[in-house]
Formats: sequence, C-alpha cells, structure tokens
Amino acid sequence: MLEERFLIVGLGNPGKKYDDTRHNIGFRVVKALAAKYGITFRPSLIRAKGNFGKGTIRGKMAQLLLPMTFMNESGLAVRKCMDYYKIPLSQLLVITDDVAIPFGSLRLRIKGSCGGHKGLKSVETHLGTSEYARLRLGVGDREQGDLADYVLDRFSQEEQAQLPEMNDRAIHGIELWLESGAEAAMQEVNT
Repeated sequence: MLEERFLIVGLGNPGKKYDDTRHNIGFRVVKALAAKYGITFRPSLIRAKGNFGKGTIRGKMAQLLLPMTFMNESGLAVRKCMDYYKIPLSQLLVITDDVAIPFGSLRLRIKGSCGGHKGLKSVETHLGTSEYARLRLGVGDREQGDLADYVLDRFSQEEQAQLPEMNDRAIHGIELWLESGAEAAMQEVNT
C-alpha cells in the first residue's frame, strides 16, 4: 500500500526582488512551515518545476512545493508534481495571497472560484477543476492605483510587525488540515 502523501503549495514569484512582496506570502508561509519541521528545499525542475521538499508534519508525509514558474503559470508546476508523486486532489492545499479579504485574515476553502487571482486560475486550468483546498491570506485591498503594483509592493512596517503572528496562524491551519481534515480546519481557521 502506498503511503498517504499530501502536497502543500505556496504561490509566489521566484527571485530576490519578489521576496517580501504581498504576492509572495504563500512562499513565506510554506518556507516557515518547512523551517519549523526541518524540511529542506531543493530544485526539482523535472519532477515539479519548482523548489521541492518533503518530510513528516504531524505524522503525515508532506511534500512542499514553491513553483518557479512565476505566479501566472503556477498550475503547471502543481500539475506536474501531482502527476509525478500521484497526489490525489483531496490531498492538495494551495497557500496564496488575497486582496479581497482584510490584512491578517485567513480563509480556508475546499473549492471555489479563483476570484481573479491569476495563480489560482492557473492551478484551476491545469487541474481542470476548482475543487481543491486553498488557504487564502488577507493582504488587504489597495486604496487606489494598480492591482499589480499593489501585490508586487512590499508590506508596510506596521504590516511587517504582524506577519510572524499571521504566519503562525497559517501554519496552525495547515497542521489542522493535515491532522483533522479540511472541514475541521475550516471551522477553526475561518472564525
């Protein structure tokens, strides 16, 4: 019998210039999760088109992916990784930013629309469905100006001070999802 495997994907853009931007909060959370559990990332461009790591989290075999395809082609990396490692759709969790919810808020859903998010749209396109779990991290809505400029901008000093606590809550949500399933995790994360 094959060991049950879970795939946790942080969405973002590769490259130093994007490291601390709102759009890369998915990368930030998955990197913090990896650090907590001693999981190391390695390039895996053939199998996963991204940086890949695996280890045990809360007794589950977790595979972590940071796509190196840029946000708008994230789905290519997700599909490639799921196919190679034979991950069922029910064991996929995508972590991403969301400008439609207030800064610091978390929303876990097991299906839904991409809400205009190009990374989620790419995942949906490559998987052929919108029925996969996603943890959206609120980065707040821009007051004015271009959306692309806003999400590719860095967090304010006030927001940066709140990021560690937001990371911790997101990691707790991921752990709950692994341990107890999506429904139980949603009840706690979404309150």
